[in-house]
Amino acid sequence: MKSLMEIHNRLKEKYDVENWWPIYDGKEPFTEISVGAILTQNTNWKNVEKAIRNLISEDILSLEILKDIDIKILEKAIKPAGFYKRKAQTIKEFSKNVLNQKNINRDFLLSIKGIGKETADSILLYGLNEPIFVIDSYTKRLFGRLGFVNPNETYNNLQKFFMDNLPDDYILFQEFHAGIVEHSKAVCKKIPDCENCLLKDICKKEI
Repeated sequence: MKSLMEIHNRLKEKYDVENWWPIYDGKEPFTEISVGAILTQNTNWKNVEKAIRNLISEDILSLEILKDIDIKILEKAIKPAGFYKRKAQTIKEFSKNVLNQKNINRDFLLSIKGIGKETADSILLYGLNEPIFVIDSYTKRLFGRLGFVNPNETYNNLQKFFMDNLPDDYILFQEFHAGIVEHSKAVCKKIPDCENCLLKDICKKEI
């Protein structure tokens, strides 16, 4: 079996994974990344980008503003991302709690209604540069097909597999996750383009 690092290196050579998480404003990068992680639940990034740009144009992409903003104004701004009523509540709860919290860790994030493991870990990895591996549907699909994992395993067990077999390095985790997402969108889709896959020589999926 090829090592995870070899797969990472192939993906990194193919895809642009440095500084992969987009920042459109830059005034409060942590806030923008965190809000983006919440908004991306059950939707694609194009919709998230529209919502974030709305927040920027309204000059409300700030924890101080978001915690007190009228919920209807927030809902209207993030509507392109879908599930906007639920996500607006989560964003307001997140903003209020983070401003009163000195130590932002995984348990704290998971205590906020509307934030699950994938969202919490995305905030930690990309927003705070914490070395924690994000497990998403792309990771399950790709590494299930490659034969490394059972995609039906629990989130915690899948995460442990990657973190036990990779160096403890947040930049590596960011770039590896980015490569997985890009490859899964371009090639290892629900209906995969196996012939053009740079990992086809090690894949266990029957074509």
